Amino acid sequence: MNNFIEQVLVFIGSSLILVPIFRWLRFGSVLGYLMAGIIVGPHGFKLIHDSESVMHFAELGVILLLFLIGLEIQPRKLWSMRRHLVGLGGLQVLICSVVFAAVGLTLGLPALTAGLIGFALSLSSTAYAVQTLVERNQFNTEFGRSSFAILLMQDLLAIPALAIIPFFQDTNAEKSFSLQGSLIAIGVILLLILGSRLLIRPLIRIIAATRAREIFTAAALFIVLSVAAIMQNIGLSAALGTFIAGVVLADSEYRHELEANLEPFKNLLMGLFFIAVGMGVSLELILSRPVFVFGLAIAYLILKAALIYFSGRVFKLSHENSKRMAMTISQGGEFAFVIFGMAAQLNLGSSGIWALLTAVITLSMALNPVMGMISDWLTQKLKKTSEPSYDEIKDETPDVIIAGVGRFGQIIGRILRAQNIPFVAIDHDSEHIELLRKFGNKVYFGDASRKELLESAGARTAKYFILCIDDVDTSVLAAKMIREEFPHLKIFARARNRGHVFDLMDLKVPFIKREVIDSSVYFAGDLLVEMGMDKNKVDILIEKFKTHDQIMMEEQFKVRDDDKRLVSVSRQGVDQLSKVLSEDQTQSFISADSNQRIL
Repeated sequence: MNNFIEQVLVFIGSSLILVPIFRWLRFGSVLGYLMAGIIVGPHGFKLIHDSESVMHFAELGVILLLFLIGLEIQPRKLWSMRRHLVGLGGLQVLICSVVFAAVGLTLGLPALTAGLIGFALSLSSTAYAVQTLVERNQFNTEFGRSSFAILLMQDLLAIPALAIIPFFQDTNAEKSFSLQGSLIAIGVILLLILGSRLLIRPLIRIIAATRAREIFTAAALFIVLSVAAIMQNIGLSAALGTFIAGVVLADSEYRHELEANLEPFKNLLMGLFFIAVGMGVSLELILSRPVFVFGLAIAYLILKAALIYFSGRVFKLSHENSKRMAMTISQGGEFAFVIFGMAAQLNLGSSGIWALLTAVITLSMALNPVMGMISDWLTQKLKKTSEPSYDEIKDETPDVIIAGVGRFGQIIGRILRAQNIPFVAIDHDSEHIELLRKFGNKVYFGDASRKELLESAGARTAKYFILCIDDVDTSVLAAKMIREEFPHLKIFARARNRGHVFDLMDLKVPFIKREVIDSSVYFAGDLLVEMGMDKNKVDILIEKFKTHDQIMMEEQFKVRDDDKRLVSVSRQGVDQLSKVLSEDQTQSFISADSNQRIL
């Protein structure tokens, strides 16, 4: 098909059919795009022949992705993530790169080619993994945050790699790096940073003042494409330039507006990028040696997952979090496709090697969700065969059931015991339970998210359920089960953070308390009193803060799925809080002649 409209119809039509199917199968949309490219491309039904031209256009998706990643990377955010970002992320890239490069050297590849392959294979798919975490509501879990830190570090390292690769040249089989080119690159990057500060920001302000949304969108695209064109014309990576421009604009007041305007283009072009990648997969190569190619892909997944798990354990992550992280990011990454394409153009290895590795990376994306499902199935089987022997609970008729007796739950239990209020306490940590029993506490060993165990604990006749489970996922699962099976129980839930609060609010949990809110605000109150503020005035201030925080959290809950509106509501809340707590607004003081509060 040479007609432009017909080609667009093929791309959109194949995506409309395959992407929903793969999302429904829980394989993710990326795999749907890849399969669409394989089917419509020159190695499939040959509906589209010129995959190279499509790839050149689709690489705009990578450019926009890097610009948006740059917009998200503020220096303060990077600093707060420094331990996981540099430590865990750097460790994973280093270990995987060294091991895969060593395999390449063992197979007789030149050192430069082996090193390039090792680094490319250490990368994972940011688009694939982040989408999976978001779809499964696992982004804010410990392994989700650790996975994102690794992905972010990989992206940060991929940027300079894309800039450096073009300076490697094939000269009589000896690769050399251009020092002069490096100095030019550094100079251009510095000019780009200054230009973004002195030219792009004022330009955005002027265009924003017109209040014409379509002009602002056009300006955002113009900025990104202009930076990309400049970098390409001087022989540098377009992705590197747009990433730097994004970082420089990360603290701009128009950052979120830029994101909102470019996000749809990025998503469409990234989909087209994966279709183009699928079109480049050689089905002849796979079908000619299916056992060999699939074997390589499976071996790659298993080895990379093992190395990621090892990195997590070295970094003191738990076995479960390390395993989940390994299952999430063990696939190959989109930047590997770009690196392999650049390496092929520069003759940094035979074309057969890059074609084989492209097929392996693509298959790793296809097989990764399958491996995750197999891992989950095996985990469930092992749990059933080695399920712990939970305590048998008999003849309990409490008014209160406490699920989770850590620091939070213990205090509640002590107060109830002091008031002679009967309760049943359940915890799943056997070592913790043994310690509590030594001090005379009556605690049962069990999983509070299991219906049958709660029934035996007296959930049918109890009145209150105190949810103090530390793990967010288990806590939400238990709350959901209680709402469905024991709707008469009034749930008092402890939440770790606002995300946990929102999940519980979704389930209509009536009483929710963040674990550190009271201790934090009263601690701040003690500080203010020590600094010289009147105690009664501090009490008023603290109550105003708590009331305002509760109102703002309810407003944030309403827009939690809209990042742009969530940020706007949060900013408005901060401004309102400053006004509420200001001395002029509160107008509260203590009379010198009495202790009466005057508002």
